[in-house]
Amino acid sequence: MSRMNVVMALVLMVCALAVIQAQHRSRTYFVELERLKKEARALEEQWGQLQLEQSTWANPARVDTLARTRIGLVSATQERIHVETENIETRVTAP
Repeated sequence: MSRMNVVMALVLMVCALAVIQAQHRSRTYFVELERLKKEARALEEQWGQLQLEQSTWANPARVDTLARTRIGLVSATQERIHVETENIETRVTAP
């Protein structure tokens, strides 16, 4: 019987160590999850700021003003505008 008690005590200790390890791993994963959630929130905030900045930089009125003031862009006159149209019937298609 005493041999059986020793074996059972060893099994009990192994199980207790396994439980302790599982709890530690669970806490470690939870801390990592919280850190990643915080990082995701920061990245989402940065993404929103970048979208706002892009919409500001790409505003057509701002681009037009900068083009006119910085590089001297002027609107083309009607004489310089030529519109090309394609006639669908005259286009050659391969059979």
